[in-house]
Amino acid sequence: MSKPRPFRFGIQTSAPKSRTDWAELARRAEGQGFSCLTMPDHFGNQMAPMPALMAAAAATEKLRVGALVFDNDFKHPVVLAKELATMDLLSDGRLEIGLGAGWLKSDYQQSGIPFDSAGVRIDRFVEALHIIKRAMQPGKFSFGGDHYTITDYEGHPQPVQDNPPIMIGGGGKRVLAIAAREADIVGINASMHAGTIGPETFADMTARAVDEKIAIVRAAAGDRLSEIELSVPAFMFNVTDGDGAQARSRLAENLNVDAEMLQTSPFSLIGSPPELIERLLERRERWGFSYVIIASTDVEKFAPVVAALAGT
Repeated sequence: MSKPRPFRFGIQTSAPKSRTDWAELARRAEGQGFSCLTMPDHFGNQMAPMPALMAAAAATEKLRVGALVFDNDFKHPVVLAKELATMDLLSDGRLEIGLGAGWLKSDYQQSGIPFDSAGVRIDRFVEALHIIKRAMQPGKFSFGGDHYTITDYEGHPQPVQDNPPIMIGGGGKRVLAIAAREADIVGINASMHAGTIGPETFADMTARAVDEKIAIVRAAAGDRLSEIELSVPAFMFNVTDGDGAQARSRLAENLNVDAEMLQTSPFSLIGSPPELIERLLERRERWGFSYVIIASTDVEKFAPVVAALAGT
């Protein structure tokens, strides 16, 4: 068996009260040993990712930044590639590129952007992924697809990193297979085919469901599996002072799920720091998860977990 990949941790956040709050959060995360600050890309109650992530990078020295994830339908891939490369340049090479086909139906309904079928959105995303990767490399290129046509284009500026790491997250078979073949970081997620978060979302977060998702990634990745970093977001997150059983039980009742699911699902991190350390080690052993992203609400309370596991 190959040696496990070292742990690293990120925070997911989106809506601070002020510039000062945002900069302080980024500096606190960096100071506590977190590797990356990420943001969603939606039209609801959040800041615009590009300027906000750049501000977080400017407030720190080592903290990496990225979206979890950029919706491909919101920007043409040439535009997005140029903005991403600029971010990498201005952050001295601290960009992580998170990309997705788009899933939240309300974003499309509110903005008037057509919400095409999942198949069409994914087809378009695959073409955009090729264009963005190529635009990060020197020299002119052209591309002709069903959704995009690029003619004699050369990406400027070029990023500081030779190949800024790309994360693709997904919960369905097709996107997971694409991620396994194309991404540096594969984010395991629940299936969002309904376009909203509901009971079927939590049903797809069980340990058994994750077993199936990891099997898809392993089969599609083939020989490049050892090169892939596997990531999971802790959607259900609470660092408790004592045993986490009571907190899990309360949340399970609110969500109408089994409390056992909240203990075994890698999407859940509820418990004391010693409990969470044990769970994370078990999950890396079982599934290979080494990059874990938490909510920004408990950066300090989660710090003992980061101190114990980051880099190990």
